[in-house]
Amino acid sequence: MTYVTFPQEKSLDFVAIGRLCIDLNANEIHRPMEETMTFTKYVGGSPANITIGMSRLGMKTAFIGKIANDQMGRFIATYLERNAIDTSNVVTDRTGAVTGLAFTEIKSPTDCSILMYRDNVADLKLTPDEVQESLIANAKVLLISGTALAQSPSREAVFQALNYAKKHGAIIVFDLDYRPYTWTSPEETAVYYNLAAEKCDIILGTREEFDMMEKFEHNPEKDDHITAAKWFDYSAKIVIIKHGKDGSIAYTPDGVGHRAKSFPAKVVKTFGAGDSYAAGFIYGVMQGWTLEKSMEYGSAAACIVISSHSCSDAMPTAAAVDDYIERCNRGEITAS
Repeated sequence: MTYVTFPQEKSLDFVAIGRLCIDLNANEIHRPMEETMTFTKYVGGSPANITIGMSRLGMKTAFIGKIANDQMGRFIATYLERNAIDTSNVVTDRTGAVTGLAFTEIKSPTDCSILMYRDNVADLKLTPDEVQESLIANAKVLLISGTALAQSPSREAVFQALNYAKKHGAIIVFDLDYRPYTWTSPEETAVYYNLAAEKCDIILGTREEFDMMEKFEHNPEKDDHITAAKWFDYSAKIVIIKHGKDGSIAYTPDGVGHRAKSFPAKVVKTFGAGDSYAAGFIYGVMQGWTLEKSMEYGSAAACIVISSHSCSDAMPTAAAVDDYIERCNRGEITAS
């Protein structure tokens, strides 16, 4: 059954808006950050990672965002261009804002954390008038990410992008991507997340992220069905609620919860899994696959990324995902 129909006449498959930053991943793993001396630099930010993932899977992609007028900003722009991502709407800040930094700590395959530097960052300076309507008008999919809603003027820029997407018939995907350190209060967070989610066709998030959104609602049992049902009264066609190692469930307006098998992985770290899962899942749905097959594809893509030191660099090609699934099916890959 087809739950989402994508506009086929558009020349661009996928555009995302939001955070562009630098990931500095610990080289000395299995130790706390206090003892980590060296880091490797990668492009980061959930919407950036998802866009890189979509581009690696063969989709025609673009990004809407803002970068610092410095070496880090130029590193990000160059990396996106090398990955065949249209950067015509990646704006350079002129106010002296800086590039956000995310230092990662890899104590063990299951104990990872991120130390964020997000003061006066360029990506939150994107203004509504800097969002190109023509780019969104040519896109089949617009992806927004929760982090970009945390401050003005980025918040208004996202809502402007949502308006353009609605006007021109793009399918809107909301990656909840909740990072508490950029918000002033849980109440503010819940209000703006809900306002944005009302406009979206596909919503992906963890159970904890949906709990945050339900701050003003009554769902004491944290019932997935209650959570998903609300959004079907608005624009949503698919709501994915992720339960960590217990897997993900995709809910649809007919009340069905779709599950898919997961794959083993030799885990190095936990972060990056959600971004690669989103890219793989969205890619599958755009191919007209079943939700189960699309979820499996996302799961396999996530396994590849968490088995690697990086996030953006590790985003797999379609051939790599297909190969991973085949090797798992043959029993050649086992969990670490």
